[in-house]
Amino acid sequence: MTDQQLQRLVEKVSLQFFAKPFNHHAYFNHRLKTTGGRYHLDSHDIDINPKMGDHSTHDVLIGIIKHELCHYHLHLAGYSGKHNTKEFKQLLKAVGGSRYAPRLSENERRTPFRYFYRCPHCGLEYHRKRKIDLKRYVCGRCRSQLRLISESA
Repeated sequence: MTDQQLQRLVEKVSLQFFAKPFNHHAYFNHRLKTTGGRYHLDSHDIDINPKMGDHSTHDVLIGIIKHELCHYHLHLAGYSGKHNTKEFKQLLKAVGGSRYAPRLSENERRTPFRYFYRCPHCGLEYHRKRKIDLKRYVCGRCRSQLRLISESA
């Protein structure tokens, strides 16, 4: 799903469930790791975690959009958009939004290791995301010189 498709989906959900237009920007934010989405108080924009849109069901994405739109419409109406307020809880229940973002699976949370090193003396293996300087670093167990075993793309 692209940012333009997300924008159209958020506008459609806003009209369908809130009967009010969404007049700001909605986009995917790749820096979001643990949250499903975020509403910006100053710009009124909505960020969505792209992992929620790609690997989840369509209902999960709609639930996250409804949650962020509750923040959006309450804030523009002059109410507090905090999670613990009565207005937020009532509106979220009325539109059927999700209260929490679902947990990502272990594969989606973790970035795979790219570099594999092994100590030729004791056999200890090191898995690293970033390349290390083999002239500078040695094995932590026996102080031998490390060797690069494989590098994945």
